[in-house]
Amino acid sequence: MASLNVYSVLVVLFLTCGEVMATKENDQIIKENNCETKMGLPYVLEAFTSIFKTRGISKKCCSELVVLGKFCHSALVKRTLENPLFKDLNPATIIAKSIQTWNNCLALIDSPSPSA
Repeated sequence: MASLNVYSVLVVLFLTCGEVMATKENDQIIKENNCETKMGLPYVLEAFTSIFKTRGISKKCCSELVVLGKFCHSALVKRTLENPLFKDLNPATIIAKSIQTWNNCLALIDSPSPSA
């Protein structure tokens, strides 16, 4: 019985340390790459609603997102998911939407502009 309790404590410690390490890793990526200052607030909000509320995203916002970079984009989404306000969201679904938004932006940026 005692070994079961020790095992349970080790599992909890491992999971807790993993969560803290993930948080620190995302924060480090964000800080080292100045991720929070690379996009204007209107574009941050547009990208956020595209991912978290399933709305469209403009070509201009996509341009800003691509300049932000995939590492910053992923780190910011993951850090947002760590916020207790978003605890009821399914992380796998949000990450999938994040990847879809990124890929849609790449396709939109690479598509030719319509002729005037």
